[in-house]
Amino acid sequence: MGTNPFIGVIYHWIGGFASATNFIPFRAIKRWSWEIYWLIQGFAAWIVAPVVLAYIFVPNLFGILHTAYATHPSDVRYAFLFGALWGIGGLTFGLAIRYLGIALGYAIALGLCTAFGTLIPPIYTGQITTIMHETSGQIILLGVAICIIAVAVNGAAGWSKEQETTPEEKAEAGESDFSFAKGIAVAIFAGIMSSFFAFGLAAGKPIGDIAKTVLLANHRLDLWQNLPILIVVLWGGFLTNFIWSAVLIIKNSSIKQFFGAPGTNPMRASHSSGDTLVDFDPLDASTYDRLAPKTLVANYLFAAMAGVIWYFQFFFYSMGQTKMGKYDFSSWTLHMASIIIFATLWGLALKEWRGTSTRTKWLVATGLFLLVGSTVVVGYGNYLKATQDAVTAAMLH
Repeated sequence: MGTNPFIGVIYHWIGGFASATNFIPFRAIKRWSWEIYWLIQGFAAWIVAPVVLAYIFVPNLFGILHTAYATHPSDVRYAFLFGALWGIGGLTFGLAIRYLGIALGYAIALGLCTAFGTLIPPIYTGQITTIMHETSGQIILLGVAICIIAVAVNGAAGWSKEQETTPEEKAEAGESDFSFAKGIAVAIFAGIMSSFFAFGLAAGKPIGDIAKTVLLANHRLDLWQNLPILIVVLWGGFLTNFIWSAVLIIKNSSIKQFFGAPGTNPMRASHSSGDTLVDFDPLDASTYDRLAPKTLVANYLFAAMAGVIWYFQFFFYSMGQTKMGKYDFSSWTLHMASIIIFATLWGLALKEWRGTSTRTKWLVATGLFLLVGSTVVVGYGNYLKATQDAVTAAMLH
């Protein structure tokens, strides 16, 4: 298919939209505790969807994974390990959303994830030296810097919001748990741990190389070469989340909620009253202390939907990465910036910034503008590098 950074940017934008949207179905879940719907969405996102999509697009999928482990066992293990470490970031990320809201929680946590996940892999491999001495590489690093500045601006907007919004307004918007101090601490930790996903993708590159060979041999698009890597990394992430969810299920005795017992919804995915916590038929006594059957089914569907939507972020990320050329490390910046952009837009649509001053709204708008600008700059840097490589190749031939 060849390198095409601008198509790659579009893929990353689609993936970013999917990631920012995955929390929306949680708002429709009623009377379920966090550990219940988190485990269900995790099973859909990290076990089912990666295998099903990869099986559809990649021939001899399990043969590829077997060959990768037989020939590069340490790389496969590292990909799984980094996925497990990323899973810890995913757990705490949910708390960041609870304390900061969708827009600010995504901005702070993913901003730090951007910096670590983008820069550490090329530093580790030594590629950073070449990057810093080429014009295209310098432009890409400028785009990363703009993205980090945008995150700082969003952080300032969040601080301003906390000073201006009354407790009553926070409760009305479903943000009674909003806490900038708690949220920022959790978001920092979540951002650092979440960056391990990028390390997992880098470690799993031999899997992608084998998949590419198989795809081309079967006259398939090499666009799908990274899908098998996602299976290994995401299974590692599921292990961490499964263990923690199981601990909470045992601690809170919430296993009966799988079968209709009522629970609570503490994730601040929606308002803390109303339909989220109350769902019963006054004419049906059996629903007083249990979820109505249709509600239980809907909960499963909404949780699974959230998981599948979440997976599509990396489905499109893996496609976008194949289009970015030699400096595909910058895909992480594009992906993270895209997520923050659409999370900010969701935050605006859900009125998370209602009741704030014009100054705060300008900070939000400025942060959004800088994030969009960062994706354009990074995309241009990759385009410049791809053009230079094409000219060099033509001269050699």
